[in-house]
Amino acid sequence: MAQELTITGEAPAVLRNSSIDRAALAQARIDLAASLRMAARLGFAEGICNHFSALVPGRDDLFLVNPYGLAFAEVTASSLLVCDFHGNVIEGEGRPEATAFYIHARLHMKKPGARAAFHTHMPNATALTMIEGEPLAHAGQTALKFLGRTAVDPVYNGLALDTAEGDRIAAAMGDADILFMRSHGVMVTAPSIAEAWDDLYFLERAAEVQIRALQTGRPLIPVPADVAAMTNAQMRDEDAESARLHLESVKRILARSEPDYAD
Repeated sequence: MAQELTITGEAPAVLRNSSIDRAALAQARIDLAASLRMAARLGFAEGICNHFSALVPGRDDLFLVNPYGLAFAEVTASSLLVCDFHGNVIEGEGRPEATAFYIHARLHMKKPGARAAFHTHMPNATALTMIEGEPLAHAGQTALKFLGRTAVDPVYNGLALDTAEGDRIAAAMGDADILFMRSHGVMVTAPSIAEAWDDLYFLERAAEVQIRALQTGRPLIPVPADVAAMTNAQMRDEDAESARLHLESVKRILARSEPDYAD
């Protein structure tokens, strides 16, 4: 399913030698690697496919991404690549998977608030991309976190192997934070790695309980619109701090059982 990106030429010297906050980059590497490892543990991964990216702290022209060929469970902080928006690998061994580059580079370019972008084929959320109608029902508390924050890309064009498809996906996302990609998977964007992780986790949980409820064969009971809006506002007020604490808990768990993630 994955294809390798063909890159010609070397990274421009201006990028190779440009100023990067090394301490902030090291922390971003650890946070992104932790997100990938926990995603693997929770069953969000699919082989060596799917990809998480984040802009390099303090930069709008470079991004971190997991390399082609490694499963989420194998990724370490040091194995993550730093790439530019032209496909050049600035730091790291290997190359990004082709669709990772064409989707993520274009999203980071076209959507300024998308400091982090997580794409998965996680089973429950992906299942909702395969059915008619709006994917996510607002019938449970967890789903209310995403009220007014999702979009649907109704077109499936196969693998994203050029900039035009990356631009089309970015346009389909618009101002939304989460994109349900028809017959494909989901994309979660956020201002930080912690917030992207938090949204990804709770999106899959919301999808899982919705599917279980539907399996009873009984109709869903939507939360009244005014209560749904109020609850969403309450959640959004604490999202950034809650997300930070959530990712910190992930790192503590991994430090006990998979400490090499931070290597």
